[in-house]
Amino acid sequence: MYWGKIIGTLAGLAMRNPWAALAGFVLGHQFDRGFADRFRQFEKQGADLPRVSENFVRALFQAMGHLAKVDGRVSEDEIRSARMVMHRLSLNPAQVRRAISCFEAGKQPGFPLQKNMRELRRVSARSASERQTFVRLLLEVVLAKDHLKKEERALIWKICTALEIGRVELAQLEAMIRAQKGFKRSPAGDVDAVRVQRAYDTLGVTQESSNDEVKKAYRRLMNKSHPDKISGSNPGAEVIAEAERRTREVRSAYEMLKARRSIR
Repeated sequence: MYWGKIIGTLAGLAMRNPWAALAGFVLGHQFDRGFADRFRQFEKQGADLPRVSENFVRALFQAMGHLAKVDGRVSEDEIRSARMVMHRLSLNPAQVRRAISCFEAGKQPGFPLQKNMRELRRVSARSASERQTFVRLLLEVVLAKDHLKKEERALIWKICTALEIGRVELAQLEAMIRAQKGFKRSPAGDVDAVRVQRAYDTLGVTQESSNDEVKKAYRRLMNKSHPDKISGSNPGAEVIAEAERRTREVRSAYEMLKARRSIR
């Protein structure tokens, strides 16, 4: 990671001051080192998310709705990303309906975002990791679009201020999410997307299916395909081999989706 050092040094040089250039290099180095450490942790955690409270979920989707609407229009990409967050948080159908209602409430004119963020900070998101998770999930939705408008950036910074997230920390979170988006658009990301879609097809579900639906599909197929389930009919060797192959395929597909969607 070296972009921080480059940008910091160039910013210092633009001031026509060698000491400013040196300071920019040092600050850039700190950013790069912090970014690299965070990205490794980000990659290690993958899609895994901690359990969160109802207050956290309510505030999260209200803030998502408010952010999505601040530029005047909620995009299909933002809606799709918000749905994926619901899946990753393992919300049940009733919780999904409440999350959608919160999203809609956040879109309304005059929504008291700052008051809600202060309340969240007071009663729910006390730990630094919870506050980081909150901002990270917001960014995943708002960065579903290619460009952020100034109103959106201003609003994100207000949220970060209320949750005591600094500018460097915010920049690192944004950079990590953009790096992941870049990977998904790369040839390697295309291959990964094909593997994920194949896993959905294997289980007979879609990306829009809930986590409960994915689990039910997996259990149904395992109950149908597992060699132990057909042993009573004295099947031939080829039938057993096919059942074993199918069982491995179903289990592999489920393990992939379980990790991607944080299915518990």
